[in-house]
Amino acid sequence: MRAPRHGNTPRRRLTRRALAVALAVGLSAALPGRAVADKASPALAKYQERVDKSIDRALAWLVKEQSPDGSWSKNEQSRNATGITSLCLMALLAKGHTPGVGPYGKALDKGIDFILKNQQSNGMLTRGSSGHGPMYSHCISALMLSEVSGMVEAERQARIDKVLAKAMKLILSAQQIHKDERSTGGWRYQGDSRDSDISCTSWAVMALRSARNNGAAVPTEAIARGIGYVMKCQVRRDGGFAYQPGGGSGWGRTGTALLCLELCGRHRDRSALMAGEWLLKNLPTHYGRGSHFSYAMYYCSQGMFQLGDDYWDRWASQMYEVMLTAQQKDGKWRSSGENVGEGGDYYSSAMAVLAMSVSYRQLPIYQR
Repeated sequence: MRAPRHGNTPRRRLTRRALAVALAVGLSAALPGRAVADKASPALAKYQERVDKSIDRALAWLVKEQSPDGSWSKNEQSRNATGITSLCLMALLAKGHTPGVGPYGKALDKGIDFILKNQQSNGMLTRGSSGHGPMYSHCISALMLSEVSGMVEAERQARIDKVLAKAMKLILSAQQIHKDERSTGGWRYQGDSRDSDISCTSWAVMALRSARNNGAAVPTEAIARGIGYVMKCQVRRDGGFAYQPGGGSGWGRTGTALLCLELCGRHRDRSALMAGEWLLKNLPTHYGRGSHFSYAMYYCSQGMFQLGDDYWDRWASQMYEVMLTAQQKDGKWRSSGENVGEGGDYYSSAMAVLAMSVSYRQLPIYQR
């Protein structure tokens, strides 16, 4: 696993990766601060100041809640802790905060170290290799480590290189498990699962895509097979996507599929546009609407931002209204009853930040 190397310039370290981001969006935008203004987005112009303040409040709350070991979890034995912690770290990164630098530098370092310390002998990034859904947390943590690679100092980077190589090997081997035609190409909750679903598959695809963008030797065929599974989940009669082939459309899984298509070379193709149209017909009306609300808001916002233009603007206007109204006085968003183990408000708040911060364009995997 190769990762971009970094310099040791004091204070702000302009790594090769950070420099690429700076050149893409402007150096001032690559630093923590305001969302990147998009002249074609009336929604962002209208809500920008409120969004900036909202995200700052949310991040302050998250950092205050971080455990001494660097995790975000109410239960020291929770196997979801690596996934939830990685989402909280990505929320900080999404605002442009950097490991080891600035007000949240130490929080990022502690969180990254927690993930690195919790890799199992088989490569799984969880507190334990058994239990429900270890691959889910594993893929999220692998994505986070790939995104932060190149932003840290030499010693921590060397540890990331070693851990990430084993993590990616596990993702690739899990895809190779023999499955029937309906499930071929995808991933499920266990490393040896013989079926697949669009949720686990999406995190795995993004982790592989991020690693490949970052210089890792990830086979393009693995990503293509993952997208092939995603396409099996499309519901042709309405353009949405199902959790598994043959199921009905849902807005969380439609947003999931849309983002995967957009990030993996299918920008604005017929299936992506059909997904965007489906989402415009099913805009969120209130916080907690439907199952897996936080998950859905995250994926739909990221996917619609990739589509851009009217798709993003119509979605963003509704999303901002819903999310800004639902934020609590202390900065968090309450859990909407999703089954995320011990994640609770940490999960819902991190996902809210990731949904609302898409226009900051800080995480490389989500750049247009």
